[in-house]
Amino acid sequence: MQWNLRMRAAQAGIWKSTEMRRRLAEHGLEISAGKMSALWTGTPTTIRLDDLDVICVVLGCTPMDLLICEPDKVTARRPAQASTGAGPQPSPRLGRHTSVPPA
Repeated sequence: MQWNLRMRAAQAGIWKSTEMRRRLAEHGLEISAGKMSALWTGTPTTIRLDDLDVICVVLGCTPMDLLICEPDKVTARRPAQASTGAGPQPSPRLGRHTSVPPA
């Protein structure tokens, strides 16, 4: 995912993280300067959904405007299929173990 906060903020006329932080506070979301800096300059690894709601209200956007999917990166992370020629790999069976324990 690509984090698009700064672009959306610029489109809303917000050019500095301090201005964004002030507007978030006006809507009830108090963010520390450090957390605001991290949201402003990088891609967060986690974000609370409540916080995302407030950010979207302040910017007049949706979560889809802030989080841009990057399917090419997902494909690149997929492990390469090994060509052993042994046929398809068996899938794991879910449920109770049905073998009998040794006597």
